[in-house]
Amino acid sequence: MAVSSVLSFWLLAALLIVVPGPDWAFAIGAGLRRRVLPAATGIVLGYLIMTVVVAAGLGLLIASTSAALTLLTVAGGAYLIWLGTSTLRHPATLADPIAGSRTSWTTVLQGVLVSGLNPKGLLIFLALLPQFSDPDATWPVPIQLAALGATFALTCAAVYLCVGSAAKILLRARPSVARIVSRVSGASMVALGCLLLVEHLTA
Repeated sequence: MAVSSVLSFWLLAALLIVVPGPDWAFAIGAGLRRRVLPAATGIVLGYLIMTVVVAAGLGLLIASTSAALTLLTVAGGAYLIWLGTSTLRHPATLADPIAGSRTSWTTVLQGVLVSGLNPKGLLIFLALLPQFSDPDATWPVPIQLAALGATFALTCAAVYLCVGSAAKILLRARPSVARIVSRVSGASMVALGCLLLVEHLTA
């Protein structure tokens, strides 16, 4: 696989990642709760799991099986709605570090679910990764797909660490603004979850 292909994929992946979506909303909320690293770790793990699924050939099977894709969509949409509703009910503030440390593993799991249950992410992986692989290359195609997926995940790590850290730093001295931003993040997750369900179930 040529280095130019990896760089081209990285540029395209970076453009997709910087577009705000569920991951952004989750990272901002986690930043307000001082859980930036666990949140970014969870998001990255979710995409790495998705990478393994696609590289193993299971992604195409899921995408081509109506029942499986519907189940993934409903689960992902419902989870986003639940997470967003919880955020709206209990808007984030800059929590103390001790309280944050007790919920780090919960935040990691939430991040995995936010990215791993995103059917659009799976479809993007299925559409993009094969275009940048080379069947004639020395590396087998599954290894190439895994390398590209890892590139995407590592880029996610950099972006969402920055997003969460920026939310924590910029809103540190503004608790009222932090609550507003938290509510906007929660509302965004609810809206995206509803959109996900409506798009798929009315298609």
